[in-house]
Amino acid sequence: MAIHRQLPNAITIVRILCAPVFLWLLLADGGTDGPLRWCAAALFIVAIATDGIDGYLARRYEIVSDLGKLLDPIADKVLTGLAFIGLSILGELPWWITIVVLVREIGITVYRFMVVSDHVLAAAWMGKLKTVAQSVALSLALLPLWTLVGEWIFWVNGITMAIAVVLTIASGIDYVVTELRSSRKKRA
Repeated sequence: MAIHRQLPNAITIVRILCAPVFLWLLLADGGTDGPLRWCAAALFIVAIATDGIDGYLARRYEIVSDLGKLLDPIADKVLTGLAFIGLSILGELPWWITIVVLVREIGITVYRFMVVSDHVLAAAWMGKLKTVAQSVALSLALLPLWTLVGEWIFWVNGITMAIAVVLTIASGIDYVVTELRSSRKKRA
């Protein structure tokens, strides 16, 4: 059926459209840890969790497309990027972390568009691991769990965020090295 052929890309597009709604909910709460904050966190978690669903459907029904390979990481970057920005606006995450993450994410995305006519730069295993680490770290940072379990959760948040930042930098370096090796092989 034609409908299921478009489902993975439709899910990806819905993830992109959820991102500004998520950011609005997060900022509308103003850091008061009220119902809007919980809704923002829930929307983020649901939207980021669908990342696995669209990929699974595309592989399961053998409908992996170049558009999907291009849009999927962009959806991740828009959603996580807005989460980093929102947390920094609220003063809950240092801006240097957000800047480091955004420079890496925007750099890889720009490069993807530069080489799209030559080849589609699909997400590598380290990039996928980075996305999982960012998703976990951001989910913990967005959920106001400290209101339920106490301030010790800030240590857990700090550790998961540090892991996410290290993997963000490492995966960016991995992409650059992989692409440099690939272009050298093509020239040889």
